[in-house]
Amino acid sequence: MYGIPQIHMLMALGLFVFGLHTLPYQQLQRQLAWRHPANSRIGARPSRQFVGRGDEIITLSGVLYPEVTGGKISLAALEAMADEGMSWPLIEGTGWFYGLYVVEELATTATAFFPDGAARKIEFTLKLARTDDDPSLLGTVGKSLLKQLDLK
Repeated sequence: MYGIPQIHMLMALGLFVFGLHTLPYQQLQRQLAWRHPANSRIGARPSRQFVGRGDEIITLSGVLYPEVTGGKISLAALEAMADEGMSWPLIEGTGWFYGLYVVEELATTATAFFPDGAARKIEFTLKLARTDDDPSLLGTVGKSLLKQLDLK
């Protein structure tokens, strides 16, 4: 069948789509925490009180082969989003809405280089932290992305 090519989306963070041609992650780790601070007591174990949910962290990791999958441009787009310091909606390809997240960390390791210094293989780990779901914290694609892509 001819027409518009089908794009498979693993997940979207704001307008950034995780897919085969951008950042196809191979592992998604989700950490949830609940807060139970301790109060010291004389002659007894500390008492604990539930005060609500704690941090919610999602870590995406994978390997890029720039000849086949995404590469430096995809990583630069995520870096620009992180530079905004804003929250982004995180939505799975199934439609599951995780909430609003900020980019906390992005780590990359380049190996197996071409003669010109370009990496054949880039391993990445992206750490996202859930915010308080306040829509006023939503980010927009702005100057940081243009700066990353040298399009000022």
